[in-house]
Amino acid sequence: MERGYSTTSRDFETSLAQYLASISKPGLIPGLERIKTLLRFMGNPEQDYPCIHIAGTNGKGSVALIISTVLHRAAYRVGRFISPHIHSYRERFSVNNQEIEEHVLLDYLHKIEGDLEKLSRQGCDRVTEFELLTAIAFQYFKDSKVDIAVLETGMGGLYDSTNVVSPLLSIITGIDYDHQSYLGNSLIEIALNKAGIIKPRVPVVVGEMDAIARQVIQDKADSQGSSLFPASLCQVKYRCNPAIDGQVMEIRCPGLEIDQAYFSLLGDFQLQNLAVALTSLMILKQQGYNIKNEHIVNALPTLKHPGRMELISSNPPIILDVAHNPQAARALASSLNNLFPHKQRIMVCGMLDDKDSMAILKELGGDCRACVVTRPESQRGLHWQRVAEQWRLLYPDKEVWVKEDIEEAVKTGISLLGAEEYLLVAGSFYILDRARRYLITT
Repeated sequence: MERGYSTTSRDFETSLAQYLASISKPGLIPGLERIKTLLRFMGNPEQDYPCIHIAGTNGKGSVALIISTVLHRAAYRVGRFISPHIHSYRERFSVNNQEIEEHVLLDYLHKIEGDLEKLSRQGCDRVTEFELLTAIAFQYFKDSKVDIAVLETGMGGLYDSTNVVSPLLSIITGIDYDHQSYLGNSLIEIALNKAGIIKPRVPVVVGEMDAIARQVIQDKADSQGSSLFPASLCQVKYRCNPAIDGQVMEIRCPGLEIDQAYFSLLGDFQLQNLAVALTSLMILKQQGYNIKNEHIVNALPTLKHPGRMELISSNPPIILDVAHNPQAARALASSLNNLFPHKQRIMVCGMLDDKDSMAILKELGGDCRACVVTRPESQRGLHWQRVAEQWRLLYPDKEVWVKEDIEEAVKTGISLLGAEEYLLVAGSFYILDRARRYLITT
């Protein structure tokens, strides 16, 4: 990419994606040797600051957001690395919740080219895109002089490129079926992969999960001499019924009691994410971090997490949520039923070929009056129309529309809305980008 390329349009993101593809190896390739070698050439920037490492099937992004925002309120300088993004690669890198600037990201890309050439001269394989982005995050946080970094795994844990750190704290939010082709076809295999982030004598916080997966995590923690802290140590509950403008919470944790806190993230599943984050903050406090009740109370109303049960419009009500695996879909359906009791929905959805679309439709389709199927903007969505066929099998008496263009699908969904109905857009990061851009600009 040319250094002078500085537009904020989608052309920038397209050009950036093409550039990343040209200097990295496609796909997800197990192993840490490539990232370790690259980081060694860079002077191992990941060793220059403490960090928190988060894995899990769902909830990683919300937990990372809560923890980093509270720490920022407590006057710490906090780096946060997430994956994937919705609109821009810039979303993946933030310091104090401010995304990296375009020109800064481009500078890091050009600087790292020299290290990539060293790898090539030594006969090493090219790094993957995610490994490249991970290395940039480590260097960016070092140069930004962060006090602490919050790192989200991309997929799994054991062979994830972020798993080169020695964290203060490891977090596993939950474990369910997703990415089976990479992580394994059983909960035991998936749990073993995610448990790979557990390090010797480093405390581990765990969210709710199946007993089988929990035992795998426990066994791994025991083998590493690591203490396990369940998120159930923190009790989080509604003080009143949830509303579309946020939730009022009561919090009870060891050493932390808050009678009333406004929490801006919607969804019953966010209560579990909040419990995981608060348990983690409790441990950080025990480790010497100056975290006070007021930092938590002041942080919780400010949280914004695009694409996670995000209310994009209240008239008509329009909700955006990724919901790209059965667990996430089940949690979303329950939360929507609590937020919009006695209301039906119209759903716009599109899913990648490797997702369990039938299971997702079973979770989300029951309270839908109609569905509009669209095509995710990804090569992994070539068989997108199968979702419409599955809908017809599951719900033969309910309407289904097929619109390849995402904006047209959203327009169709809105046009179908009745007076007491709401719109849900779900199923993939690859449809939320276009759908969200369209909705926030119209």
